Amino acid sequence: MRQALLRTAALPVCLWLALPALAAAQDLQDRPDAALPPPIETATPRADDQIDFSADQLEYDFDAEIVNATGDVRLFRQGERLRADKVTWNRKTGQVVAEGDIAVTNPQGDVAYGDRIELTDTLRDGVVDNMLVVLEQGGRIAAQRGVRENGGVLRVTRAAYTPCAVETSDGCPKEPSWKITAREVVYNPDRKRIRYKGARVTLFGLSLPLPAFSHTLGGENAPGLLAPQIRISRVNGLEFALPYHFNLAPNRDLTVTPHLFTGALPMIEGNYRQYSSLGAFDVTAYGTYSRRSDDLITETGTAPTSENAFRGYVDATGRAQFDPYWSAFGSIRVATDKTFLRRYDISRDDRLRSNIGVQRISENTYFAIQGWAVQSLRLDDAGQTQPVALPEIDFRHRLTDPLLGGRMTIQLNSLAISRNNGEQDTQRAFASALWELRRITGWGQEMTFSAFARGDIYNTNDNAGTAALYRGEEGFHTRAIGAVAVDVKWPFIGQAFGGDQRITPRVQIVASPKVSNIDISNEDARAVDLEDSNLFSLNRFPGYDRYEDSTRITYGLDYALDLPGIAINANIGQSYRLDQRTSIFPEGTGLTDRWSDFVGRTEVRVGQFVAFTHRYRLDKDGLAVRRNEVDATVGSRKTYALVGYLRLNRNNDQLVEDLRDREELRVGGRVAFARFWSAFGSATVDLTDREEDPLSLSDGFEPIRHRLGVQYEDDCVRLGLTWRRDYQDNGDARAGNSFLLTLALTNLGR
Repeated sequence: MRQALLRTAALPVCLWLALPALAAAQDLQDRPDAALPPPIETATPRADDQIDFSADQLEYDFDAEIVNATGDVRLFRQGERLRADKVTWNRKTGQVVAEGDIAVTNPQGDVAYGDRIELTDTLRDGVVDNMLVVLEQGGRIAAQRGVRENGGVLRVTRAAYTPCAVETSDGCPKEPSWKITAREVVYNPDRKRIRYKGARVTLFGLSLPLPAFSHTLGGENAPGLLAPQIRISRVNGLEFALPYHFNLAPNRDLTVTPHLFTGALPMIEGNYRQYSSLGAFDVTAYGTYSRRSDDLITETGTAPTSENAFRGYVDATGRAQFDPYWSAFGSIRVATDKTFLRRYDISRDDRLRSNIGVQRISENTYFAIQGWAVQSLRLDDAGQTQPVALPEIDFRHRLTDPLLGGRMTIQLNSLAISRNNGEQDTQRAFASALWELRRITGWGQEMTFSAFARGDIYNTNDNAGTAALYRGEEGFHTRAIGAVAVDVKWPFIGQAFGGDQRITPRVQIVASPKVSNIDISNEDARAVDLEDSNLFSLNRFPGYDRYEDSTRITYGLDYALDLPGIAINANIGQSYRLDQRTSIFPEGTGLTDRWSDFVGRTEVRVGQFVAFTHRYRLDKDGLAVRRNEVDATVGSRKTYALVGYLRLNRNNDQLVEDLRDREELRVGGRVAFARFWSAFGSATVDLTDREEDPLSLSDGFEPIRHRLGVQYEDDCVRLGLTWRRDYQDNGDARAGNSFLLTLALTNLGR
């Protein structure tokens, strides 16, 4: 009784709050107490020319051949269903008149409600007064009068359409975020498309006229205009982009986007997509004619003459799967110059990588032939030539050891690297075998035995212009590599602090004879650094061109604590080289001396609310922090804050480009407020100073860019405004402010 009274008392309040919206939105509201007909599968007609029906009471006039059914009447014919309080069926004329709480459902799942409906006995064609159609794909159409034509096409007059919610979460009526009103609306359920004549769109109470247009429902692919984009930037001025989508076939489409600028010549963008039974590919291209790189410095130290030229960019990806094992793939990214992508705010990448190849993958075998090409977009390497790696042939096969029960992996690999302008070219080939055996002792120790052997052949030409640390010796060279290792983990597991705790000491011993490294050119093992991820690796160099030839002991500790809603994982370790051979590791990597630096990682997760990761490297002498990396996220999906911090203090002479010191801060976040509103922002700051890196131009606090914005997003509208500022000039991509306005409406623009 109390709950019923509360509901009764709350109803007038709900209506009072909704009165301003009811006047405009009442036609789009749900019809009260309109029961739906049962699903199609529960009522199948006996024949196409017959109507199955049920009713509380049935009267039949034999002379006039008129059937009157009253009381929860339900009719079914060929997938068409009708429910009403009263139905009159004239068998002579075939006219069916339904009245009272009417609901008509077509085979597509759309439900039409009305006060009075006149239909033919097919239940498809007819006239509906005070119509509301709730679409299966989402959205609704309300009209004073509607006509259902042959094929289920619905033609309504003085109508309104919206895909938005028309009720609040409390069930009160509300004005939809946006709707379209029109003199005439035509809905074709087979094509899932709506067409308008004499239309106006109303967004948050602001009404704008629209020409005759149409759109699809339910994410269907169809030709037409997409959502526009508006941006203001310092270099290009006001930008307006309006994409047009061409639906070429069910498996092919093309989107063409003209970009108009007040401060530059127009640019055209095209995106072509296609998929088939073999695979799919996607090609995006940009093209314009503008001034390029008007403040770059040439090798002679003089500024080149600014010139107008064609500028553009191509980004293409694709994959074809010929059978369960064989496939081909490709990714091509090429720009006409170094600053095109940044000037037009397409990408902030500092290099573009292209990759093509074929591969075969089975349960125990991998085979691939592929190649890479890299285009550098960095302004400070204008004199450097990027290599082309083609081809690389890689074969790997895994087999079970029939004697000891271990597993062996055999690898064959060859690679050719070439450069233009007479710079270094390298070819290599090697064959290797890795045997591993894992055993669990009776006391619970996990022991892994490894044996590795590899034979290399290298050929290098024209290496005089390469840095001495990487060039090696010209001509053919061979190299033999071998290593054996044993790795022991001993986990201790128990309950602690109300959860499960795991403490795992770990020790690894690796023995490897002296390897001829210096005579071999180094192409793929340059960016080396001791980290928690490679502390226990057989070779702590990345790539294949350098191999760590030492006998060493590596020890560490893994820790894990699992509590209800909380997970903590951490590790720390160090290695000691037993032999006294001179290290081949560069200074500042943490591996130069016999005792390595300490490295570790700590991860903390608290449900879905907190994620914290800290990676570090501590100097073995004095525990100075040589690497300090923090990534933290706090909050929910709607409101969160994130921080990223990195400092590399390698304490070296900064002569090696791949091992320069750096300090950087990244912050970002989003705050949700007023239910549908949110504010967001991010910033990147260069904290490097001249003491850390003599070549750095930063003064210790140099903002790189920031972004601030506000956004509204509900069930059918996304509206946002973003302000971004770049603080650094990059060729003709100049520092300055840019503003971006975004607007997306459900079912419009895609």
